[in-house]
Amino acid sequence: MGETWYSALSAEFKKSYFADLKSFLQKEQSSATIYPPLSDIYSWSRLTSLDEVKVVVVGQDPYHDVGQAHGLAFSVLPPTKPPPSLRNIYKQLASDIPGFVAPQSGDLSPVARQGVLWLNTSLTVRAHKAGSHAKKGWETFTSQVLKAVLDHCQKNGQRSLVFMVWGKPAEKTIATLSIDKKKHLVLKSAHPSPLSANRGFFGNGHFKQANEWLRQQYGKDGGIDWTVLNTPKKGKV
Repeated sequence: MGETWYSALSAEFKKSYFADLKSFLQKEQSSATIYPPLSDIYSWSRLTSLDEVKVVVVGQDPYHDVGQAHGLAFSVLPPTKPPPSLRNIYKQLASDIPGFVAPQSGDLSPVARQGVLWLNTSLTVRAHKAGSHAKKGWETFTSQVLKAVLDHCQKNGQRSLVFMVWGKPAEKTIATLSIDKKKHLVLKSAHPSPLSANRGFFGNGHFKQANEWLRQQYGKDGGIDWTVLNTPKKGKV
């Protein structure tokens, strides 16, 4: 885990729910495959420092098939192709952000390094069994992650956040937090899943609104440069 997060969350590791969660994961690991790999469970914390968070995207469950989950919600590493929900995220980005071209890669690490926290509410899953690690303790922990972000902003009075809340599970998670909507921007819509994207995700304008808000808070360079995800152009041979 990244140092800034470990310091903020250290009290959680001593609580009984976290001990129970660790015991559960040890048993799961002895009899099944778990995603993401154990070394990637907290990759979000290493890519996005606590004191650099600008945008929070709340996911639900890690991808549960081979070669997909690597610790960031919605993200996959090459050579895995972007899954349907991520392709829909790219479509909305292309609509909102001038110069954005949907990339061939599904790796969202470049924008995580700019302060976009891609956080699933459950950080692990059993292979091929969606939701299998829900209600085992992760939700309690990731709620504390979100509270740590808000507490950090409270201590540093000038910091404001954007929350992108997609779908009912994300709404329920955010509803448990005391978010000052005068200080932070909360953007809600349907989930980017193919089952719901046409019911309010497409056309939500979240990425445009987020950048406009961030520039108001942090200056003209305060937005997220989403075009860093664009597929690099090949040089001439």
